Amino acid sequence: MTLKIDTQLRGFDFKRVGAHAQQLEKMGFDAIWTFEAGQDAFTPLILAGGQTEKIHLGTNIAVAFGRSPFSMAQTAWDLQRLTGGRFHLGIGTQVRAHIERRFSMPFDQPAKRITDYVHCLRAIWDNFQNNTKPDYRGEFYQFTLMNPFFNAGPIDHPDIPIYLAGVNERMCRAAGECADGFHAHPIHTIGYLRDVVRPAIDAGAKTRGKSVDDLHIQTMVMIASGETQAEIDKAVEDVRMQIAFYGSTPNYRAVLEHIGEGALGKELSQMMRSGQMDQMAARIPDRIVEQVAVIGNLKDAGRIVRERYTGVVDRIAYYYPVPEGDPVEKWQAFTQAARAA
Repeated sequence: MTLKIDTQLRGFDFKRVGAHAQQLEKMGFDAIWTFEAGQDAFTPLILAGGQTEKIHLGTNIAVAFGRSPFSMAQTAWDLQRLTGGRFHLGIGTQVRAHIERRFSMPFDQPAKRITDYVHCLRAIWDNFQNNTKPDYRGEFYQFTLMNPFFNAGPIDHPDIPIYLAGVNERMCRAAGECADGFHAHPIHTIGYLRDVVRPAIDAGAKTRGKSVDDLHIQTMVMIASGETQAEIDKAVEDVRMQIAFYGSTPNYRAVLEHIGEGALGKELSQMMRSGQMDQMAARIPDRIVEQVAVIGNLKDAGRIVRERYTGVVDRIAYYYPVPEGDPVEKWQAFTQAARAA
């Protein structure tokens, strides 16, 4: 299967989102993903969806536990209607501190809760499409009331793919148990994807008579690229800092442990707590950067991506946003190189 090559939107001007999405479509990207940080994940997709024709659009991710299943279901349904079936719903749990202290929502047993959340979403969509009785009663969520005034009604493409995001084995298994796809974290190695992520997804999928090959695995890839060696070197240092930042968070430490760098993860956490952020990047050796990132000019990066990820995941996304106004031909060379046999 040909690898899908995606990109993302972030740091955008809302007034320019539609035009930028059209440009990304011309560059040959298969999908545009947004994520939830300083801006809402869904709003730019509304703008992009109305101005594009073929490129797929999705969230990677929207925070599930910050919204009720019904609220999430309505928004996803509207986007699927708008895009004519091009929407992918990527959701994640976030971490306890943010859910409880930023979103003021409950957080317990996240893998079980997110699985229940997905089942509830599908029950709501079934009601929208087929007017089935609202009778979902899960451990954490329920959907037992509806009247015609609140029913969104049927659409032409009701099967919205749901991706779960995660790093650790338990969340990978949860994706296999209930989702259509999985968003692997950009801090990964090919070994971690093969040894941990894929087997855990497969174990979960087997509980419903499926396998890992029945799900779509997508991941952001940190690509340190540039047109000159100086630009590439600068990009490598940016990646090194990003790895240090993620590596300082215990939730992402499993990847470091997998490559025998668990002690480094603990050291980074301590440096973060003591305010030594400016010194953290220097603790990330080249051998880790080379396993996590793809390094080279864009055309070479496309080839490396294809060779490294084909057969391991179904789609990759360029981690950094493509600058608005960049030459279309420049990025066509990348997307074509990443797909070419």
